[in-house]
Amino acid sequence: MITKITSHSTLSINKLSVGYDDKIVVSNISFDLQKGELAAIVGINGIGKSTLLRTLGNFQPKISGTIEIEGKELYSYNEIQIASKISVVLTEPIASKNLSVYELLALGRQPYTNWLGKLAADDISIINNSISLLELESFLDKKCFQLSDGQLQRILIARALIQDTNIILLDEPTTHLDLYHKVQILKLLKSIAHKTNKVILFTSHEIELAIQLCDKMLILDGRENAFNEPCKLIKNKKFDSLFPADTISFDANTGSFRIMK
Repeated sequence: MITKITSHSTLSINKLSVGYDDKIVVSNISFDLQKGELAAIVGINGIGKSTLLRTLGNFQPKISGTIEIEGKELYSYNEIQIASKISVVLTEPIASKNLSVYELLALGRQPYTNWLGKLAADDISIINNSISLLELESFLDKKCFQLSDGQLQRILIARALIQDTNIILLDEPTTHLDLYHKVQILKLLKSIAHKTNKVILFTSHEIELAIQLCDKMLILDGRENAFNEPCKLIKNKKFDSLFPADTISFDANTGSFRIMK
């Protein structure tokens, strides 16, 4: 007897509508992400990027449509199971900046150790691997309030990685960073996705950087919400109508936006 093997996307979204209570913020969202892909959600302010991310992270309920994690509906998992499938880095301040960096990193193992749990050898190994990958050795004894915005962002990414989920969601991971550190963070996310075979999905206003560094992009426009590889989105002119044409135009040759004078 031949057993048929079914292959599922790591994250699969179909005809999703998100919002608050019965008020839809954005609808008609469909896309799939496979292991090892870095993807960005882009769009104008207020279009629903963060609302979508919070819905995917199970911080608020969907209005309609489906969210599947590894072939199963998100809401069929319990909270502990979701914490082992999805890690989330939001824009809200961390609970206590008086924690040391190592203490904050160790919290990433909570889904497996619980609040009073003791770190096992496997937990310590995962923490140490992430510390090495993100080159955080020199920060471990510092308090979180002593870190710059860029350093703290790297620590939060490391904590998400330590949670050891197949999906990492980040809301505006480059906010308040200069151009160099924006590029550094996004290149780091791409490296993590490819090296660890995880899906990393983030919201961003850094559209030009996302075009250069992401494997896939979702353009939230409230209408088509196109999803594809950046080069195909450019070829199909999906960035052309993102902003009012009399103010900002998209140059397909350079993959950048120009201010209309």
